[in-house]
This record gives sequence, structure tokens and C-alpha cells, in this order.
Amino acid sequence: MSLSYRQPGVVLTDRRFTVPLDHDAPDGETIELYAREVVASGKADADLPWLVYLQGGPGFGAHRFIGKQAWLGRALEDYRVLLIDQRGTGASTPANRQTLPLRGGPREQAAYLTRFRADSIVRDCEAIRPQVTGGAPWTVLGQSFGGFCTVNYLSTAPEGLRAALITGGLPSLDGHADDVYRAAYPRIERKVAAHYARYPQDVERARRIAEYVLQHEPVLPGGYRLTVEAFQSLGILLGGGEGSHRLHFLLENAFVHTPGGLALSDAFQEEVQTLLSYAGHPLYALVHEAIYGQDGRPTAWSAERMRAEFPQFDAAKALAGDGPVLFTGESVHPWMFDTDPALRPLRDTAHLLAEHTDWTPLYDPARLAVNEVPVAAAVYHDDMYVDTDHALRTARAIRGLRTWVTDEFEHDGVRAGGPRVLGRLLALARDEV
Repeated sequence: MSLSYRQPGVVLTDRRFTVPLDHDAPDGETIELYAREVVASGKADADLPWLVYLQGGPGFGAHRFIGKQAWLGRALEDYRVLLIDQRGTGASTPANRQTLPLRGGPREQAAYLTRFRADSIVRDCEAIRPQVTGGAPWTVLGQSFGGFCTVNYLSTAPEGLRAALITGGLPSLDGHADDVYRAAYPRIERKVAAHYARYPQDVERARRIAEYVLQHEPVLPGGYRLTVEAFQSLGILLGGGEGSHRLHFLLENAFVHTPGGLALSDAFQEEVQTLLSYAGHPLYALVHEAIYGQDGRPTAWSAERMRAEFPQFDAAKALAGDGPVLFTGESVHPWMFDTDPALRPLRDTAHLLAEHTDWTPLYDPARLAVNEVPVAAAVYHDDMYVDTDHALRTARAIRGLRTWVTDEFEHDGVRAGGPRVLGRLLALARDEV
């Protein structure tokens, strides 16, 4: 039974679906998917086309909007919207340190999680589409990893799509995780340089904090063990439109004077714990590199291995000299499964996933080359999270795809400039510009 309720300007309906864990074994084990239907209150009874939103991640449930926030208000002018919690996230049969032991030990958990990539998410969408639309195709809006899922959709089930809209999420079609992270570190270095140019006082602040962390390796109030590598990973903020400013405000009040001497402030520790913990989205850490696996090679902790090729990110060496401490971001490392209490019980599972080789292909270049679905993509210039060169190469490989390349927004542009970004993509897809 579906439950409907109201927020300002919208009618919401909770929808729940049962789908196979393994779509190649439709009579086997099932899992539950949760989705929230949203329609403008004045159009609740109207016959509207559907737009389904695929959240970025991996590992995040669909954003919990209030009313017509961000891009949603623009979408509701034309569509009835379905916000899907992708499998394992939000209210969709969650996968985390509390639930995964139900599967058995690490080997069973890892086998289970191999079915939580873009290909399974797309097959979930196709399994529920007839129940939602009566069989009619729908429009997909894919943000970041949701865009990766959308390209898989175009590769495997384009008949289900009326149109495809992608924001900051055009993946490399054939790149290994090593290619992704080898391209990522120079981008991150540019973002750090831009941050220090804007806030030069943060160079010394970051050095002081890193030196303190290196010497004391404090344990944060929630049990997170703060290492210097973990401190550096706060650079993930730099990929968002307000991220540089948020990082600056975090660094400026890091220390307080106590009877025992200088110490990290409670406020700093609390915010860092919130930023670094994967308790709310553990799948991001568990399958983040697996979203690039498809060529028979293990991902083998690619971001950690590629970091060794860029010694300027070694904080200890920077502190031994007079260079700046460089932040990192948008990468998962094996040490996270030691520092984060939400991930520690899943350490062995993560190592097994890093060793996995039997990944199925995610994209079909031949099918994309003859694509007939209207596709529009926002590509953010020098996006920290998704390589622009990789994205544009993929854009050229998808027949008919129209791009909007902009430096007005960072990776979170669909939220920061939501109505404008979505409006521009809809116009491109409809061939109106």
C-alpha cells in the first residue's frame, strides 16, 4: 500500500518494489527498493511523463528534498518525478556493517556486493518501470555516478528511455581505475593550489594541523582515528562550489589552548568526524573503485597505488621541508577501513572486492555509437571528481549527445544551480538551443 502526504507545493508518495538480487536469477533471492514519487500539488491528478533521478555516489540514497528545492522545482513543471534509493542505500535493503553479517563472512559479503554496480541499478529501473509508467519510457536524470548508470542504461536498455540527462557524470568507457586516478591527482593538486591562492593563510594552518595529527594521531569523539592521510582527505570538499570556503572556515578554528597545551578544538573534531565518517554511506567506500571494474583486472586499491606516483602528496615530506601540505579527495584507500569505526568490520570484505576480477562490461561502445535516445550532458570544466577529458571523449562516442561545458559550476552544479542546469539540459535534449 502506497502512502501519500504533502509538503509545500508538492504531493509525495512512498513507493516500494521487490526486485531480484541477481537479475540473471529472477526466481532467486529478492531485495526491496524504495522510491519517493513527487508531483506538483496542482498537478497531482494530471497525466504527466515520468522523470527518474539517479543519485550520485555510489552509496547514497536519493536526496531528501523539502518542497521544490534545487532542480526539483524545474522538473515538476513538466514531470512526475521518481527519486530512487539505489539498491543498498537509504530505505532500499541497506548494506552496511550492521546488515552485511547477515550474508555470512567476508567472502559472502563481497560476492553479494558485486551486484551493487551500475548494471544492477539499471536492471532495477527496468524491472520497476512497467509498474510505474505502465510500460512507457521515462526520462532519466543522472548526477555523477548516476550519470555512469545512465550511460549503462543507454548501452543496455535504451528502449526504456525517452531522454537522458547527465550532470557531471560521463564516465570513461574503457578506462581502468588506474587511468581514472592517474588523471585525478593533477586535478586535485590544481584545486588545492586554487584554494591556497584564495586563502594563503591556510598554507600554514594546514601544516600546523598536519604536524599535530602526525605527532598525536588523535581519536575523534566518535571513535575515528585521525591520521594525517585522513586529514588530507578533507580535500574532497574542494570539488563543490562552496567547498573551498567550507574548508577555510574549518581550518581557521582548529586549535584551542588547554591546561595541557595546544589541542584540536571540540568543534573542529566534531565537524571532521562528520565529514570523514562513512557511517551514513558505507557503500561509497566498499564499491567506489568497483564502479570502474570491467576489463578482467582487479582494481587493487588503485587510488592508493596511483598516489605513490605523485610524491608531492606525501605530507611527511612536505612537513620536513617548506612545501604546502596537499589535500586529497574523491578516492578510497585501504587505511580508511582501519581509521573509520563504521568500516572496520568490513575491512576483509573490502580487500576481497579490491582483488575481484570477474567484472562484467558496463558500457557498449557499438550500441552507443548508434544511439537514438536524445541525450544532453553538463560537463563541468576541470571537475575534480570526473575527468573532463574522459567525459568529452565519451560524449563524442555517444551518437547525438549534446554537451554543455561550463566553468560556472563545480561538480555539485545540479544542486547549486539546479533550475538553470536542468532547464539547459532539457532544452538541449529537445533540440531547442
